[in-house]
Amino acid sequence: MSIEQNVRERYSAAAQTAQAELCCPVDYDTHLLKLLPAEIVEKDYGCGDPSRYVRAGDTVLDLGSGGGKICYLAAQIVGNGGWVIGVDMNDDMLALARKYQPEMAQRLGSERVRFVKGYIQDLALDLEATEDYLRAHAMQTAPDPEELKAFQDEQRRTRPLIPNASVDLVVSNCVLNLVNEADRRQMVREIYRVLKPGGRVAISDIVSDEPVPPTLKTDADLWSGCVAGAFQEQAFLRAFTDAGFLAVSYDKWGAQPWRTIRGVEFRAVTLTAVRGENVPCLDYGHAVIYRGPYASVTDDEGHVYPRGERMAACERTFRFLTEGPLKDNFIGIAPAVRREPPTTWCLPNGTRRPVTETKGGTYAAAGCGGGGCC
Repeated sequence: MSIEQNVRERYSAAAQTAQAELCCPVDYDTHLLKLLPAEIVEKDYGCGDPSRYVRAGDTVLDLGSGGGKICYLAAQIVGNGGWVIGVDMNDDMLALARKYQPEMAQRLGSERVRFVKGYIQDLALDLEATEDYLRAHAMQTAPDPEELKAFQDEQRRTRPLIPNASVDLVVSNCVLNLVNEADRRQMVREIYRVLKPGGRVAISDIVSDEPVPPTLKTDADLWSGCVAGAFQEQAFLRAFTDAGFLAVSYDKWGAQPWRTIRGVEFRAVTLTAVRGENVPCLDYGHAVIYRGPYASVTDDEGHVYPRGERMAACERTFRFLTEGPLKDNFIGIAPAVRREPPTTWCLPNGTRRPVTETKGGTYAAAGCGGGGCC
């Protein structure tokens, strides 16, 4: 039996009967849990709570949504102005999640959750559309592979399951490790594709402290049990930085391993990241000051920020450092006289902005309120 088939069958069984060995202990928001049907709570298999990263008004995509627990938690946070989409390949898990949609819409006060069938490594492909196509061609003894591929390619292009730049936040709870290693680079690229510029990632998953031995990787039961397919802890971060994400970090880290097998520790983590803006880097005269406490830091684009120095920054980098996840670490100085028209960024890395160019500028996130002294 292939790993994918084993995963499919194990989680189909878990949709029918709860399997405690598939999940780690997690403290969810008890207030949000109260609204959920007991069956959804009992048949959830996760290792973290990415719903904590949801904001009001978000469009949220849950990869490997299973019975829908994280989706229904997130739906309470996004409110009437938001939307939550769960994607899963397993029919039994989708049936469990969809079973409670009318009830949850009534409890929430509006319809704000939908579940779709797809692969998380191919978020453009609509598996239910493919199934409809195959049913329509059922009179054939076997569908023509070239015609099927042409249909799927056209569907991806004109009616993608999850369109480009349509999501504010991608979450997942102990699912990425189930994907075949050969498909993981595409999976992370797909996450990047569907996020809006500035969109966020919050992925709870299992990582290993050292590479998983090949003998464990071939164990289908350990793979479907969220063990054998675990990312090595540095490789998990690198998968997202290589795809172009910024501010990639471990926001949560299990102090104690969930399991230890043959000396390899497996623990639960939550990775967060941000998709940068797809805009030109233009120089209007902005500067940023790194607050400390370290002597200097280097960002994901290779820019170096010595502590306390007024470093030149293009407007895109300025906004990211002063409005994004690193805003508490930087002071932003908007130019006193904005350069118009701006120049395309061409300054060497490590260029300082002279005080004469920033004197009288507007300080952002400097820890002072209004005018006068701090």
